[in-house]
Amino acid sequence: MPEKLKITYATLSDSNEEIHIGYEAGLAQARALMGGAHGNFINGSWATAGDTFVKKSPIDGSVVGTFSKGDRTTAKAAIAAAKAAYPAWSKRPWQERVSLIRAAAELISERQFLYSALLSIEVGKNRLEALGDVEETADFFRIYASEVERNKGYVHTMGNLGDAKVETTTILKPYGVWAVISPFNFPFALMGGPVGAALVAGNSVVLKPSSDAPLSAVLLSQAISDAGIPAGVFNMVMGPGESVGAELQENHDVAGITFTGSSDVGMQVYRSFAKSYPKPVIVEMGGKNPTIISKKADLEKAAEGVLRSAFGLGGQKCSANSRVYVEASVHDEFVKHLVEKTKALKVGDPTVRGIFLGPVINQRSVDTFLKACDEAKRDGTIAVGGGQLTDGDLAKGFYVAPTVVTGLPATHRLFKDELFTPFVVVAKVASFEEGIALANESEYALTAGCYTEDEAEIKTFLDTIDGGVIYVNRRAGATTGAWPMVQPFGGWKKSGTTGKSGGGLYYVQQYLREQSQTIVR
Repeated sequence: MPEKLKITYATLSDSNEEIHIGYEAGLAQARALMGGAHGNFINGSWATAGDTFVKKSPIDGSVVGTFSKGDRTTAKAAIAAAKAAYPAWSKRPWQERVSLIRAAAELISERQFLYSALLSIEVGKNRLEALGDVEETADFFRIYASEVERNKGYVHTMGNLGDAKVETTTILKPYGVWAVISPFNFPFALMGGPVGAALVAGNSVVLKPSSDAPLSAVLLSQAISDAGIPAGVFNMVMGPGESVGAELQENHDVAGITFTGSSDVGMQVYRSFAKSYPKPVIVEMGGKNPTIISKKADLEKAAEGVLRSAFGLGGQKCSANSRVYVEASVHDEFVKHLVEKTKALKVGDPTVRGIFLGPVINQRSVDTFLKACDEAKRDGTIAVGGGQLTDGDLAKGFYVAPTVVTGLPATHRLFKDELFTPFVVVAKVASFEEGIALANESEYALTAGCYTEDEAEIKTFLDTIDGGVIYVNRRAGATTGAWPMVQPFGGWKKSGTTGKSGGGLYYVQQYLREQSQTIVR
């Protein structure tokens, strides 16, 4: 896709007609492909035998496709294929691996409009979010390839203690078979990020996607295969966590794992994966992301940023802004701005131009949302929203109203638990500093934002806030919108395990281990 047309999560305008012409063409293609049958990808072939499951669109319940339902036997076959392919792939010159990963990136970009339309139908993303998701995946592949190239394959000459006959080199080497377990909400990017890093580092990969986003995994597998990456190097198995996911965690031939998802499952993976011996575990979990708003803030800008981060993709982002602390003197004015903007949001079929908010992913998310609304009505005030949307065609899908809640105590559950729905709570605070203190009380520390025009307050925020990704005065999103090699994305505390962020300078190294080689001539 030409650079001038690149869509990111910080894109504020959808006025570029070329984007919409391309998306509409992709949407026509996508609709013609609905309802197909898709298999698991093992050792370079599509395996369709065995049980299946049906994926339906959260937009209207239409059938996206029928997908092979893997089990432990399927997962073992994929692991065996990856293990067999690993020696040749890891020994392949890093320059060749870089070239193949870049080829895959170009194919993803070339197919962006079709892939984005299919993604919208599959998980309910609006067209700008979907376009960003697919292009971010291509950028992950590109920047991780560039990192290996910039570091010359991670081979470096070391020091010498004075003996000219001694040569020492440090080299980073891959681990072996790497498992990737990905979520539904960024079905391309949160597969593609770890998959691209693991592959370009020289590992072979077995991917288990979310059962809410199997088609995206099929499409990514096609791009990787079409780019010429050898059979067995990349494998993909769909199926439930209790079988496919469990095998990936327990199989001794899996040398490393990346999991992105809920904190409960993530912590279980973190504790259980390395039972036999220490293995690398990259676990990227959730957030309860705060924004602090000063009395010295531009309140209209703050309301726009909070709205985009709280309600983008229905709040189904680990980076979503779900709690806001506002200095008391400007609380009511800020809430007024936020409510007015929320009422103006267009909710509906996310493939339609101009729609901001599509459905949440499934009935379970609707139930979570409605339970939170009941608590908010009981203990606080719902300023706008607060219910399921069932008018007309909305009754066919999982639509809920973007919701703003005030009047809850800062100790309330709704300030603490990640909901993954379009639901934001707003609290009054006595000072900017109190807002930061309350923000930092959370067990999560993924993203955070603040709005103030005061330089001293900006410095205080930057110096004291807990979080891996922080933003100041950002209209495009108070807590969301990171992009590879622009804002590295990762969390602290219960939000992540390694302290190294995706899309940043230190991510690929996690898929490698160091060996010091000393030769005496």
